[in-house]
Amino acid sequence: QVQLLESGGGSVQAGGSLRLSCAASGDIFSINLMGWYRQAPGKQRESVAHITSGGNTNYADSVKGRFTISRDNAKNTVYLQMNSLRPDDTAVYYCNADVYPATGTLDNKYLDVWGQGTLVTVSS
Repeated sequence: QVQLLESGGGSVQAGGSLRLSCAASGDIFSINLMGWYRQAPGKQRESVAHITSGGNTNYADSVKGRFTISRDNAKNTVYLQMNSLRPDDTAVYYCNADVYPATGTLDNKYLDVWGQGTLVTVSS
């Protein structure tokens, strides 16, 4: 079993900053892609940012220049630094990771693992 535990959500005023963390634990051999998604009330879940094990990143256009994704491979942890927050950033933020367990898988494929979500509320 692999778990992703998110932290760092909360309430902030527009223009403020928050830093989300997501730590993977459990039966882990390696982690490939890690990333963040978000889902605002009444909307579909959308991709926010991703980072490969080698440090290559990509961002949704709506967060470019404001959010920064990073990871600590030794700690199996991914971070999302969110600056210049806006009310439309309000959402539940979910961590996601492609994990290969130490015990392997039947088809040798990575597992798609999700965190439980952390709420970010930005007030105007």
